[in-house]
Amino acid sequence: MLRIKKNDIVMVTSGKDKGKTGKIVRVFAQEGRVLVEGINLAKKHVRRTQQDQKGGVIQIERPVSVSNVMPFCKNCNRPVRIGVNINKDTTKSRICKRCKQNI
Repeated sequence: MLRIKKNDIVMVTSGKDKGKTGKIVRVFAQEGRVLVEGINLAKKHVRRTQQDQKGGVIQIERPVSVSNVMPFCKNCNRPVRIGVNINKDTTKSRICKRCKQNI
């Protein structure tokens, strides 16, 4: 079960982008990977076509493994683990394990 979702702020914990933070753009749950804004950039060579008159080299974001990112708590100002709190009206909310605040 993935405890991170789209639009969460995460910090990269390992790899070439270690220490950088970004927002999750897309989650690939089956592959266990996430696409993070501005993280794991790769260069792609694009051929000039009739639709796209400008060819060249562009930078795109590549997915990174879920095990290499941690949710970032704004209250603690650091990467944290996430817990699930069941409210009185039986709804679930995700909380920071460190400061017990809602994420």
